Amino acid sequence: MKNNKNFVTWLIIITVLIMIYDVLDNSGGAKSRLAFSDFLQHVDNNEVREVTMRGNSIQGALSDGRVFYTLAPDYPGLIAELHNKGVRIEVVPLETSMGNLFALLLSWFPILLLIGVWVYFMKNMQSGGGRAMGFGKTKARLISDAQNRVTFNDVAGVDEAKEEVTEIVDFLREPAKFRKLGGKIPRGCLLIGPPGTGKTLLAKAIAGEAKVPFFSIAGSDFVEMFVGVGASRVRDTFQQAKEHAPCIVFIDEIDAVGRHRGAGLGGGNDEREQTLNQLLVEMDGFSQNDGVIVIAATNRADVLDPALLRPGRFDRQVHVPLPDVKGREKILAVHAAKVKAIPGLDLSKLARGTPGFSGADLGNLVNEAALISARRNLNIITMDIFEEAKDKVMMGVERKSLSMSAEQRKLVAYHEAGHALVTVSLPASDPIHKATIIPRGGALGMVQRLPEGDRFNETRERLKASIAVAMGGRVAEELIFGYEKVTNGASSDIKAATNIARMMVTKWGMSDVVGPILVGEDREEVFLGHSIGHEKITSPQLVDKIDTEIRRLVDAGYALAKEILTTKNDMLHSIAKHLLEFETLTGDEIIKLVNGEAIRQVERDDNQENTGGKSNNKKRSSIPTTKPDDLVTGEI
Repeated sequence: MKNNKNFVTWLIIITVLIMIYDVLDNSGGAKSRLAFSDFLQHVDNNEVREVTMRGNSIQGALSDGRVFYTLAPDYPGLIAELHNKGVRIEVVPLETSMGNLFALLLSWFPILLLIGVWVYFMKNMQSGGGRAMGFGKTKARLISDAQNRVTFNDVAGVDEAKEEVTEIVDFLREPAKFRKLGGKIPRGCLLIGPPGTGKTLLAKAIAGEAKVPFFSIAGSDFVEMFVGVGASRVRDTFQQAKEHAPCIVFIDEIDAVGRHRGAGLGGGNDEREQTLNQLLVEMDGFSQNDGVIVIAATNRADVLDPALLRPGRFDRQVHVPLPDVKGREKILAVHAAKVKAIPGLDLSKLARGTPGFSGADLGNLVNEAALISARRNLNIITMDIFEEAKDKVMMGVERKSLSMSAEQRKLVAYHEAGHALVTVSLPASDPIHKATIIPRGGALGMVQRLPEGDRFNETRERLKASIAVAMGGRVAEELIFGYEKVTNGASSDIKAATNIARMMVTKWGMSDVVGPILVGEDREEVFLGHSIGHEKITSPQLVDKIDTEIRRLVDAGYALAKEILTTKNDMLHSIAKHLLEFETLTGDEIIKLVNGEAIRQVERDDNQENTGGKSNNKKRSSIPTTKPDDLVTGEI
């Protein structure tokens, strides 16, 4: 296609140049035209130096250097007269048959050029599946086995998913091994999981391990405004895949084209549904697609058409969940190996501090650490930089320009000290890992709790402790500054405590008054491809009981926090004082203060210096953090 375009372009350029030359040549260029009588007059006056005669056309030069041309009639004595006057005479023959043929072609060339352009565009239209400009051609990108260097070694944290797709690799490597027993490999494999968990990377790794070509296309690439284009692209994709079999066709975000049919208005006979119909036929129809395995990824499997998920099409569904703590450690190891990090990094500590992070989140964390090191002109990435990068990813950029008065800083310090003291005092709570009054994002300070490991179930005792911790900041403000001085800084804490209490009552059956029932169950209806939830009607009496129970749980947490802070008032003052001095305290330092031990300055020299109430970015201590669900913030 590219060579054809270049040929047409050069042909047009050459034609234009020839036409320009022909015009200049016929016009005589810089020659002046003389009347034949004037030409004879110049001959009589001995002013003609030389002439060139071609038929009845005469070109020549005068004695003063001027060039001329004229046309001569049948004048027999002209040659003799020129000779007598001493004019140099040159005679050239008329145009040959070849010259006449060239002139004929030149005159017909514009018409031939138009015919050639018309044929060129007609050919494009036919090769495009009957759609002008090739709309029907597939947009799939082919990655050959030589270009794809991703293997299972590059995929970490999804061990179960890798085991599920291993036999696909075995089939692509040794198809005869399965066929001799009459077995059939699944035609389609659907990867389901939250965004960023590595579904696309896993599909590339399958192709890389099997050493086969890899076609990659997004679900939205099939659908266009012209009806029938998507179906044509599906046919073209599978046609190319058959030519490169065995191979893998990867469709990312397949829910863009595979949504439930019949949910639209007007019968649903639209371009998207025609594309889906063609995809269903290609995956399991009369045509054989041996050696072509379709892998698709989505995080909305609930909206896919049932025909797409039946056996014979996507008959294998592989869940790619968020990684656990061990998986996060392996993912961090993969990304850390690509940057210049200090040897002996405590990746397990980073993994514990990032619950809920996906593989993409962890990759972004490592990249952010590399960027911070580059901005500071460092040659290697240290653990402190990783911790700072984690704080930035989870909580936002440090607000260095924020100016707070001494009274506001004191209020924030006591607010966070209240959270910290309640956390340390309740054994059911997650261990405290950090308390800070450095503003980040929308919070002026925060307390971070770090779980000792991934937790999949919550106990009633631990949920009540979380409510008490959330209320600790509000209680500290009230005890230290008085009832009328309480601020709105506990708004996010109140929201978190209320949400926990509501879930305990309505979803988890942890209320003796309401009982172990599910309140507000959602039932889904599909309309225009979207799920719409309708809340179950609840009686006014039950609503009153729910509200009363939620209020009772929150009040109980408030009372527990108030009891702890009132009893340990001296410890509250000590933690707040040290927060004002150092801005950030580690969990170990807070525990020492609660136990009445002093924090020696030498213990903080490695990571943080006494800033006198002003933040110091270069020497501030770095402590592992958790996802926002485990943060208790003070938004003043």
